[in-house]
Amino acid sequence: MVAPREPHEPKQDRSRATRQRLLEATIDCLAELGWAAATVAVVAERAGVSRGAAQHHFPTREDLITAALEYMFDTRMMSSRAESAMLSAIAEGADRTRAVVISLVESYTSTIFKAALQVWTHAAADPALRERIVPLEAHFGRVSHRMAVEALGVDDSDPVTHHLVQATLDLARGLGLADVLTDDSTRRKAIVAQWATTLHEALRARPGPPR
Repeated sequence: MVAPREPHEPKQDRSRATRQRLLEATIDCLAELGWAAATVAVVAERAGVSRGAAQHHFPTREDLITAALEYMFDTRMMSSRAESAMLSAIAEGADRTRAVVISLVESYTSTIFKAALQVWTHAAADPALRERIVPLEAHFGRVSHRMAVEALGVDDSDPVTHHLVQATLDLARGLGLADVLTDDSTRRKAIVAQWATTLHEALRARPGPPR
């Protein structure tokens, strides 16, 4: 016998869908229009909902931005986990190292990164916003590092290896910044190829199983 459906389920589903549309619209507005233009009214219009409906879910702009950051974090994590699983299927060696470096760099040239960058820039001059987002980004940084270590198959307890992985993440972030104003893909491709080779040789020299 099929259990009767909860009477409020359709409304709850619509509410979840509206919330997700607002969060995705916020990310797009931040990435394409910048911080100043990503208001509740603009986001609501892009999401196809009324401003009142938007404010029902997110009473203030700060609530909307913070929720969007959390949504970005969750999306980045899901994407990273899926990518890590695929990379782990590649036999250990130069090909896997190169694939990991490419994946990390690509994650910092995405719409989500460009949206997050807008929030970081504004938060530098807004203590209240900074207080909200610093813990999120610190957590994301730790998780990203751990996933990179797992994808590379290295021993992160070795200090040099730890710093090499972190340098790769910092390089990826820097290349993402360089791509914000102009298409930096040609130069970026050459740098990624060189760093992947350098990283692989450096990791091979560290203690641990042969790579």
